[in-house]
Amino acid sequence: MVLVPPGEFRMGSEDAFAYPADGEGPVRTVRLEAFLIDARAVTNADFARFTAETGYRTTAERAGWSFVFAGLLPDDFPPTRGVAAAPWWRQVEGADWRRPDGPHSGWEDRPDHPVVHVDWHDALAYRAWAGTRLPTEAQWERAARGGLESKVFPWGDEREPDGHHRMNVWQGSFPSRNTVADGWYGTCPVDAFQPNGFGLYNTTGNVWEWCADPFRPGTGGQRVAKGGSYLCHESYCRRYRVAARQGLAPDSTAGNVGFRCAAIP
Repeated sequence: MVLVPPGEFRMGSEDAFAYPADGEGPVRTVRLEAFLIDARAVTNADFARFTAETGYRTTAERAGWSFVFAGLLPDDFPPTRGVAAAPWWRQVEGADWRRPDGPHSGWEDRPDHPVVHVDWHDALAYRAWAGTRLPTEAQWERAARGGLESKVFPWGDEREPDGHHRMNVWQGSFPSRNTVADGWYGTCPVDAFQPNGFGLYNTTGNVWEWCADPFRPGTGGQRVAKGGSYLCHESYCRRYRVAARQGLAPDSTAGNVGFRCAAIP
């Protein structure tokens, strides 16, 4: 974990890239006490140690299926049910954290990639075992900004400064063509790109990360996820920004959602 010092920051966004309906605004000043947060998302190897010690079975394992991006399935994969509003998501029997791309895959060849197919309850179970907790949305965003003020990304306002890729997002035409210009198709190692000013890796792109907060204050429904994922593309989803947020049902699982933990020093 890394220590984020106490201080104020400007949370949220109202710029041209923001999604007002997501509740990104208004921009407000938030003061936080010092806290600790994982420099990297929880990996497959981390989660394997947890399950080996506790015997824990995730929501996706108990259900027997989870959502996998269609582009990660073999060409001869049997037909599966899709999501009407997002047909690139396929309901795959046998997909879970151990088999992230479906029954033909395994986590062992990607131990340093973020664990996926974990819901909010799975993340809570892990943090209880680890003696940590999930970060609040404000903690996550302050840490993700790396000490910069009101910037779009953890490194500044340009997505690819000087032509250098700084995160794992979709390159090309979504969802049919990915040029893999950033080096990755699907998830990448949790420390694949340069860390931000606080020493955190991959706080935008790669996988969405669960936070402790409800998505809509005063409701017990969806929970906040932050950071975007390897499927984000400007043509349909600019949520690969530090201020962006998404509401997910706490029992939802997919191949682009993971988490990192926090603690009070």
